[in-house]
Amino acid sequence: MAGKSATGTGRRARAAPGRRAVANALADGQTFLSARRLHARLVADGIDVGLSTVYRALHELTREGRADFVRDNTGERLYRHRPAHGHRHYLLCRACGFSRALEAGPVPRWVDGIAARAGFSETTHSLTIAGICRSCAGR
Repeated sequence: MAGKSATGTGRRARAAPGRRAVANALADGQTFLSARRLHARLVADGIDVGLSTVYRALHELTREGRADFVRDNTGERLYRHRPAHGHRHYLLCRACGFSRALEAGPVPRWVDGIAARAGFSETTHSLTIAGICRSCAGR
């Protein structure tokens, strides 16, 4: 059993730099990225990280509220850094992945009202408005 514990600890120690690299790369970006695309960028930058580490790190960042995700038109998850000051809604370009954060405005109250009328509580939500940005439309 001691061998398993030591091996597990070694894996965690090796994975920590990879997870930090994922968090840093996501924080540096302004677009939503798939795990595969983020992995390719990290490898191109000379960072030795496995695709499974990227997926685990993105899952943890999302669970911790440090990353947002949306689904593209094929259902794949795309991730973006979430600023410390809270929940975001986005305009998302379906062609290039560019995104712009929107002010939440009345959306949280609207969601809470719908949920309460349906007998739900402790709800979460996400709102993404997808379209084609001005740059892509001009091409």
